[in-house]
Amino acid sequence: MSIFRIATKGNIVSTATVPATTLGATKVKVLKLIGWAGILGAVVMIIGGGVVWGVVSSQLAAEKITVSEDAAFLAGAPVVGPFSAFAQADIINHHALDMAEGKTYAELDKEDPLRATVMNASFLRTSLFTSVVSFGVSAFAIGMGVLSGLFGWAILTLAPAWPKKTTATGVRA
Repeated sequence: MSIFRIATKGNIVSTATVPATTLGATKVKVLKLIGWAGILGAVVMIIGGGVVWGVVSSQLAAEKITVSEDAAFLAGAPVVGPFSAFAQADIINHHALDMAEGKTYAELDKEDPLRATVMNASFLRTSLFTSVVSFGVSAFAIGMGVLSGLFGWAILTLAPAWPKKTTATGVRA
């Protein structure tokens, strides 16, 4: 048994007796490996999320799209990130609905000459929203990577030291 005390400015606030826990060599090794796996997973997720973010951003930039001047926000900005892609998708929808007198592609008559234009607007919006989702998944991967790294670091910090090997004579090496 060991005594666990919480102190504030030298005053003991609470005292509790908790059982001392000892881990066998195998459990310590497994615990350490889990910690290192968390850190390795963090590195992979952070790098993977960053690479995907960069690829999506560079592909959007290569299209040389600029947010329409009458957009609700980010007017005139190049479409290279999630917010500018969302702003452009929003204004495309606004323009398509104005042009089609409030009707969506599915609501237009099959013979309506505006149907092809509204369809293209719908496809453009879908593509832009796909990039917004890709940015979100990338940010999620990066965030989960940071969290995984913190958990791995915490496990490695709190786990006991690697057990020392014992020789055949019983002496620790």
